Amino acid sequence: MLLARIITAVIFGVALTVALLYAPLPVGPVVLGLLWLAGAWEWAGFAKLGSAARLLYTALFALGLALGWRWLGADAARIVLVAALAWWVVAFGLVLRFPQTFGATFVALVGIVVLWTSFVLLVGLLAAGGFGAELAFGLLLVVWAADVGAYAFGRLFGSTKLAPAVSPGKTWEGLAGGLLAAGLAAAATAAWLELPIPKLVVLGIATALVSVLGDLTQSMFKRNAGLKDSGKLLPGHGGVLDRIDSLTAAVPVFVGGLWALGLAP
Repeated sequence: MLLARIITAVIFGVALTVALLYAPLPVGPVVLGLLWLAGAWEWAGFAKLGSAARLLYTALFALGLALGWRWLGADAARIVLVAALAWWVVAFGLVLRFPQTFGATFVALVGIVVLWTSFVLLVGLLAAGGFGAELAFGLLLVVWAADVGAYAFGRLFGSTKLAPAVSPGKTWEGLAGGLLAAGLAAAATAAWLELPIPKLVVLGIATALVSVLGDLTQSMFKRNAGLKDSGKLLPGHGGVLDRIDSLTAAVPVFVGGLWALGLAP
């Protein structure tokens, strides 16, 4: 299991690195779109939609991705950012109150908000010009580092449960290790792009902290649906959502922080 997890993570990471940094611009959004589309298919499972409804949900989401990528301007992107941040405030409250039961309609609508807003904002950063692609990749590095740090510290030192009702395997020690690793990744990104290191480190740590909420929120909806994994597409990891859940919460915080700190390209 561990070997499969490592191999999948390496392939996943290399593919995204090439798509974001070295391939022509349309490739990155297309690759991300395919991942987020797979995520929508899996999220429909959280809502317990039947086969026909699941196909319709995914098709409508694909249309939304295409429209958001093609026609969303800067002013509209800020509205999307506010909506995304507002949702994650609500999500924090729901995670604190769990266990509770969510209806299919609510779960389906939340999936659209979570996935669509994060895709639109991430692709907007990727296509912004200047060093937008590098910052988008830096965001991935921060989230990946947070995941690896949390996993390593949790295995080595974890004893105090973070949110046992939602995700019994997560610990406060793992969270601390994840934030430390995220800060180092943000510092490396800042040095690479010659940006102010303290600003990007603070943003990286804040982004990693909120990324945990993305993971916990997906776990909450999985438990609500009685599922262990979101899918089986990625050996050793489960589904696509099990790999991008942290990103869905991290993207709006990172993009909003770039704008607030004057670091946006």
